[in-house]
Amino acid sequence: MTTRSEREKALKLNEQHQVILSKMLREEENKYCCDCEAKGPRWASWNLGVFMCIRCAGIHRNLGVHIARVKSVNLDQWTPEQIQSMVDIGNRRARLMYEAHLPESFRRPQTDQAMEVFIRDKYERKKYYDKDAVTTPPVSILSHAKRVELQSESRASPKKRAEPSVDLLGLDAPESSAGSGTGGGVSATGGSVPISDDLDIFGPMVSNPLPSSGNAHSNQVAVSSPTPSFWMRQKNNISEECWSGGGGGDGLERP
Repeated sequence: MTTRSEREKALKLNEQHQVILSKMLREEENKYCCDCEAKGPRWASWNLGVFMCIRCAGIHRNLGVHIARVKSVNLDQWTPEQIQSMVDIGNRRARLMYEAHLPESFRRPQTDQAMEVFIRDKYERKKYYDKDAVTTPPVSILSHAKRVELQSESRASPKKRAEPSVDLLGLDAPESSAGSGTGGGVSATGGSVPISDDLDIFGPMVSNPLPSSGNAHSNQVAVSSPTPSFWMRQKNNISEECWSGGGGGDGLERP
């Protein structure tokens, strides 16, 4: 008696197998029956590694399990070995091997009896078989399942476009050309030029900037105090005015 964890594990494994089989059926060579070329095969002979329609599946059953082992793609349970056999061969490789010597003028049979003869010649008698017709190595089931998983993940989560960053300080300004003068942050030779010390990136934030050193010097010169010789000249002028002109209204006599 199987436990719950074993049943869940078997169910998950079967879902993975169904994903692989569905992916293989979307390939161009597997969209048609390997024998009669009917569209939409839903059956397979896992030991031969071919997908087929329901009519050809009945003929394959009549060949015996020693030649063909038939399973439904979506109604039967699959084992990892059976899935690996389908991945290794597939309709394209099977046709290259079992129809290697098929005449170019050959036409696929239409009746059930003629189709059974063709299938027996193809798989039981191996009338057209050539084992050296396929030179490419088979695909591992792990790599095939990984490829399916990556493709499903890429469809589920599309890549997001990176949003452009905003340069608030203007440090990533575009490079200026060589003939644009002295301005800019890039020299004519392609190297970067250091930012000048006079560049004040916070200038607009200051409401009352301090005066520069040159203006302060000019103001200091304009309000400088008079020299001592200037005060001596003023004193002499005042003394001369007080003692000149005798008999003035001040009532003082000159010595």
